Amino acid sequence: MSMDRLAYRVKRRLLGKPLTTERIRDEKLDNRTALGVLASDCVSSSAYGSEEILRVLVPVVGAAAFSLLMPVTGAILFVLVLLTLCYSDVVTIYTRAGGSYVVARENFGPNIAQIAAVALLVDYIVTVAVQVSAGTNAIISLAHLVGGRWTGMDHLQLPLSVGVILFLAYGNLRGVREAGKLFALPAYLFMAAVALILAVSAVRGLGSGLPRADLHAAGAIPVGDSGGGWLYGASLFMVLRAFANGGSSLTGLEAISNGISAFREPQGRNARRTLIAMSCVLGVLVLGVSTLAHFTHAVPYTDGTPTVIAQEAHFAFGGGVLGTAGLVFVQLATALVLYTGANTPFTGFPFLASFVAEDRFLPRQLTRRGHRLAFSNGIIALTVVALALLLVTGANVDRLVALYAIGVFTAFTMAGAGLTAYHLRRRGRHRRAKIAVNGLAAVVSAAVVLVFAITKFTEGAWLVVVVFPLGVWALTRINREYRREAAALGSLQAPGADLPHGRRHLVLVLVETLDLAALKALRYAHELRPDEIRAVHFAIDEAHARRLAAQWERTAATSVPLEVVECPDRRLRHAMVELAARTTEDGRTWLTVLVPHRTYSGFLGRLLHRGTGEAMAKALEHLPSVAVTVLPFDVGRALRSLEAGRAPQPE
Repeated sequence: MSMDRLAYRVKRRLLGKPLTTERIRDEKLDNRTALGVLASDCVSSSAYGSEEILRVLVPVVGAAAFSLLMPVTGAILFVLVLLTLCYSDVVTIYTRAGGSYVVARENFGPNIAQIAAVALLVDYIVTVAVQVSAGTNAIISLAHLVGGRWTGMDHLQLPLSVGVILFLAYGNLRGVREAGKLFALPAYLFMAAVALILAVSAVRGLGSGLPRADLHAAGAIPVGDSGGGWLYGASLFMVLRAFANGGSSLTGLEAISNGISAFREPQGRNARRTLIAMSCVLGVLVLGVSTLAHFTHAVPYTDGTPTVIAQEAHFAFGGGVLGTAGLVFVQLATALVLYTGANTPFTGFPFLASFVAEDRFLPRQLTRRGHRLAFSNGIIALTVVALALLLVTGANVDRLVALYAIGVFTAFTMAGAGLTAYHLRRRGRHRRAKIAVNGLAAVVSAAVVLVFAITKFTEGAWLVVVVFPLGVWALTRINREYRREAAALGSLQAPGADLPHGRRHLVLVLVETLDLAALKALRYAHELRPDEIRAVHFAIDEAHARRLAAQWERTAATSVPLEVVECPDRRLRHAMVELAARTTEDGRTWLTVLVPHRTYSGFLGRLLHRGTGEAMAKALEHLPSVAVTVLPFDVGRALRSLEAGRAPQPE
């Protein structure tokens, strides 16, 4: 008990005082806080989305990639509009956490919905690793641009990323309100930082002009030969690959629909307004970063640093004290928003996991709220898997992006297809327009998944392609097990099935020594009013068994006879199971086994005594006509009574 109290004190000190269930309504987010918390992942992806496009195009078409960047960005913004309209429909119709999972479940059934569930769960896990790794890249980029290529900084990539994930997990374990206050501000700082870059760049562009990057700088990715034409050397395959890479800019768009339960009432309207605001901000940021890259020719680097957005800030602000201060502000804001973008899964993943668990496709433990009303088990599960992924990939953004967009665009596909089916069955306002928009969103999203799976297969996407069917199989297997158990436990009989069948009731009290714990068990046995009570001792030590039998004969404390069972092979649990099986083999005897369990409050007491009560109870749990009760006896209280001059009692 003292260990439990110590663990609770530690939890209270780390997480704060516990919140009561009635406080759930208070732990909701207003729209401005929700935009900061849930949009961090989405808006922060603009920091690397354009760069991922250039990583594909620059090695193929060289400097022409910066012209081709704009139509590819335009295509991505078109998809953003489609998905915004689609998810505005989602949050209006389905005002409960789950997003595309709920849409797929309601329109295609629970089994098909597990495709969306696996897609979102995988996306959330990868998002944590990608966002944190990209945030660390932003810090290293600042060191490179301000202090030169500081070699020692590169070694901090993995440990710094791990530390940030642990910090995010801690913040979310403290509860929704604390997480909101802690993680909302960086999103607004990043918006202000990019707005500052765009404003200063516009002024410089209208004046002296913006400088351009050296495409052949040391560490930059190899530049292809653009030839004489704009698209010379660029195949449709590479353009599609660039488009798929740039699709990473749209990850996080689904977070609001998955975390809609965190909004205040009316949840649907508040979520829709926040979603539209987030999409508008994202569109401006993606277009702005791509436009600056078009003019400055900011080129990606092989090791990921300095990043494209860091170079753009450097070109906009220039040198000097003010320029360095502006660069520091932008990079710190970028790092913060990327880090807090990893917080979005800590909000969405537990909500989604709890919803899937309610449908019995994930373990029920994921439905429980913890000390601070957060879904603690979901947060811990996400933390563990994300850390494992981070360690395997070495916190390398380029390796992680290969795993990134497949999950989220699969979820987009399920949402669009589900809403198309929804409107096909109904005769609502603007029905045809909604069918067209959602159907097109589903087709385009499915195309991105296909392109990404093919073009990135050898770069790590094969892992997601393999994980998807395995994940769907695992979830359906969990559901099948729950349904089998429910069918077995729910086989109720006719009225009065709880009444006794007239069986003989025998109570066995396991006795190790004749003490107050054994007397408490014997007293409880009499309270049960069985047909017969027997005290049983398994003789592992013959000398001790003889002494106990002699003591039992002499005592007047009990009238129950002691039965000594020989146990020459010292297999105590095996002997107990055999005795219980023999006792109930006639089919007319119901057996209750009482196991005295002595508890010790101090470390020394627990060290000096070995408890076997729980092991005995577990050994008997499979027998059909046997019930086991473990009766605790607090030895520490008996000691305190003795020290106070009072005779200890068997309670």
